Amino acid sequence: MSRIFWCLFFTAWPILGIVVSVISPQMNWGFPDNRESATPLGERIDDLFYLILCIVTIAFIGTMVVLAYVLWKASKNEDEKGWFSHGSHNLEVIWTIVPAGILLFIALYQMDVWAIYRVRDYDLKQQNSPRLNNLVAEVIARQFEWRIRYPAPGTVFKSKKQIDDWLAKPQAGDLYTVNHLHVPLNKETLIYLKSGDVQHSFFVPEMRVKQDAIPGQNIDIWFTVNRAGDFDLTCAELCGWGHYKMRGRVTAIEDFSGFLQKLKAEQDFDGISKSAGEIAATGQTQEVTR
Repeated sequence: MSRIFWCLFFTAWPILGIVVSVISPQMNWGFPDNRESATPLGERIDDLFYLILCIVTIAFIGTMVVLAYVLWKASKNEDEKGWFSHGSHNLEVIWTIVPAGILLFIALYQMDVWAIYRVRDYDLKQQNSPRLNNLVAEVIARQFEWRIRYPAPGTVFKSKKQIDDWLAKPQAGDLYTVNHLHVPLNKETLIYLKSGDVQHSFFVPEMRVKQDAIPGQNIDIWFTVNRAGDFDLTCAELCGWGHYKMRGRVTAIEDFSGFLQKLKAEQDFDGISKSAGEIAATGQTQEVTR
């Protein structure tokens, strides 16, 4: 009875693993909101997750099947004495080379994804590179909020040095928001991440974007959002007693320049002067009165 129980026990786990994998999408146990990534980069990252999941699943099921077989075979004759071995050189070579080969394959396979996400510094150092003007904002993480600074509307960067100068200190005409980052839709986006105090982590689950904010460093983050809407922004690094409330939003919009103009009008409003819309409305009313 013990023999049958243990064979069934170790056989049940791979079966359970397959069942859970099949029902996970219907139970919303997958990626955030069980949805596809909002960025092409995120889709590539998802592919890496699925690749690793397939490799691990095959290894797990194979191991459990072999284990169940050995238990069944070895326990068939209780009178037979056990065979003890000090090891097999050939087996040790095989199970060293095979995992090493798999890890090397994964390392090489993910290099393109890593390059898309991180290896862009060379492009920015080229004079008048088109990617210089993909800079959208500077994001400063601090206990316990996200402070966002945008360049003045119409700002054109011609060199990496100009970007570095802008990052070094606030400039006239800069625009600011807190806990709400706006980015253009379907356009390659660059933001620079800073920390104002301790280590934080900029994490947008639906975009599969995650980067630590380290004090004293300006860290570039590249992504392209291909789905309009709001996405949760959270801190994924324990940063103090208020870590739980360090939340924000990332909003992808088509008319990004229009958003900057509106933000500028709101920021420049002194509380007394009438806005352009109010002046236009007043002029229309006076015309009707005449």
